[in-house]
Amino acid sequence: MSLEIRNANNYFKLKGILNKKNVVAFKLEFQTVFETFNAITLNIEDVTAIDRHGVKAISELQRRAMASNKRLSIIGMGNNKLYSHFKAAETVA
Repeated sequence: MSLEIRNANNYFKLKGILNKKNVVAFKLEFQTVFETFNAITLNIEDVTAIDRHGVKAISELQRRAMASNKRLSIIGMGNNKLYSHFKAAETVA
């Protein structure tokens, strides 16, 4: 299964697998998102698998949001790898 990204204004829903094969498409989709919106919501409920490249891409999106004083909300249970990554980062901070 590939990755599908649907959006309505500043709400983005991911469905499928986020991995090395499609991370470039993910990055292109969100390349200028913070020039358009002050806040975005990323729904990862239907992400069935994610590898380290996908986790890194979402982490980079979060860093860009923080650097530009924008808000990124990630909702949905999604995949445990992503949750663990952000939980570990929260513990360190």
